[in-house]
Amino acid sequence: MRRRLPVVESFPPAGSRRYLPEEGTVALGEIPRPTLAVWELTLACDHRCLHCGPRAAKARPDELDTDECLRLVAELAELGVREVVLIGGEAYLRDDFLLVVRACRERGMSVTMTTGGWGLDAERCVAAKEAGLRGVSVSIDGLEESHDYARDRPGSWRRAFEALRNAKAAGLPIACNTQINQRSASELVALLELIAAEGIYAWQIQFTMAHGNAADHTELLVQPYMLLPIYEEIDRVIERCRQLGVKLWPGNNVGYFGPMEQRLRFNQTGGKYFRGCKAGIKTIGIESNGQIKSCPSLGGPTNLGGSWREHGLRALWERSPEIGYTRHRTVQDLWGYCRECYYAETCMAGCTATSEPLLGRPGNMPYCLHRAQEMERMGLRERLELVRPAAGVPFDNGLFRLIREPKDPARRSDPGATMVEEPRVDRNEEPYGPGRPVGPEPA
Repeated sequence: MRRRLPVVESFPPAGSRRYLPEEGTVALGEIPRPTLAVWELTLACDHRCLHCGPRAAKARPDELDTDECLRLVAELAELGVREVVLIGGEAYLRDDFLLVVRACRERGMSVTMTTGGWGLDAERCVAAKEAGLRGVSVSIDGLEESHDYARDRPGSWRRAFEALRNAKAAGLPIACNTQINQRSASELVALLELIAAEGIYAWQIQFTMAHGNAADHTELLVQPYMLLPIYEEIDRVIERCRQLGVKLWPGNNVGYFGPMEQRLRFNQTGGKYFRGCKAGIKTIGIESNGQIKSCPSLGGPTNLGGSWREHGLRALWERSPEIGYTRHRTVQDLWGYCRECYYAETCMAGCTATSEPLLGRPGNMPYCLHRAQEMERMGLRERLELVRPAAGVPFDNGLFRLIREPKDPARRSDPGATMVEEPRVDRNEEPYGPGRPVGPEPA
């Protein structure tokens, strides 16, 4: 089981072959079954969001046709999936969107949709409800000015609220999801009041990840040294959600072992702490051309497990090294600060979809509350500095160096007080993966 470095000049053609380990070489009894599938139904989109990982705009030229989608629905159910979340692009821009919804429900799977909401009118909502859609989560990224900036479309914020109202009027449970970026981070409590008034039952928050379009818009990315005041805002959000009866659902890159951890994850874990990413363990991602992956927020050749058209779903889930990576990694795969952290074996460096696009490989996660608090205790702070821009293709990433420096500006001029962690991009390195140390090089 090995993964290769994610630094590539271009993506392989969609039809390129990926070879799986021989059948029988993987101990099937050790393999969990996915319960959640996140399916990018199309890359066609009516927004041009500045943070979009897949750089959605037009449909992929080789997207699954209707018959293929329906066969894939059947394989999802056979594999044990219980919940399907349709994303895009915009899922409703496919003419067969309702057929996919209905097929999921007929196979006993709950199906919901995450949407920007621009074209989610009343008619679409009624039809989706009749087809069996169980709920809608609308993306709202801050107050109006901040949201419209991030979504790169004037009027988007107002259309998102209209979408909430249309879905609610059709009898669909409604929820929201929000990107925490430099513009929205101080607006969370104010935004909560507005979306709670619309009748949402849940709210997912997550930090913007530095991939796709977001790699080109570093002005949106939260710096690690900004985390402590942001978590003061999140602390207020936790309490206000409790008062309003809104279930707060933190994304995988939010939190980690600070004093608010149990309250933050109460609705996910019943008050327990973060126990590592479940991509490839409980979650499976599907791209619109049938490429299968463990994490719906990652893509590119490093993370694509293979083509459903070539191999079928079960073979990919059971035998693809890219999909099974999270099941087999150990603390020896961690590096930098995360390798020595007290919580290393439990956390496993948090969200790979956040750390890999920043530093070139997973295993060292700068967006961590515990880490920020430890830096504060030592009089230090961390910041990210772009050293190589992204190539401009779906799910690509730039590369950043991580700079650890004194919090006191007067001490930052001392070269001996600053430490730099360069991204791991040496093409001559051996592939890394479970069992291979990837921490700092020995002195």
